[in-house]
Amino acid sequence: MSANRQIYRVIFLNQGQIYEIYVTSIYQSDLYGFIEVEEFLFGERAQVVVDPSEERLKSEFAGVQRSFIPMHAVIRIDEVEKEGIAKVTDAAGSNVTAFPMSFSPAPKGGRK
Repeated sequence: MSANRQIYRVIFLNQGQIYEIYVTSIYQSDLYGFIEVEEFLFGERAQVVVDPSEERLKSEFAGVQRSFIPMHAVIRIDEVEKEGIAKVTDAAGSNVTAFPMSFSPAPKGGRK
């Protein structure tokens, strides 16, 4: 592991749950309104205690090379010194909510 490797903690809302993942590559996507995250980091340390939340995320993102996350779902992105434990928590009962989105239909006859 090189000393200058950047690690990012990405926290986002997905289907009523708060995901906290660690990645080494994050950037704005060519798909409008999305960010792309790559190179997921999950605990590779030999542990007797296994965190079921991290194991769930590890299996959910198994085989995923790149994930597109809607910008309005992102709660926070931090550059951190070292990888932490990836987890999923329930958003119910917390003060976190999805960013309000309003999609108005285009006026008939096009814009004037």
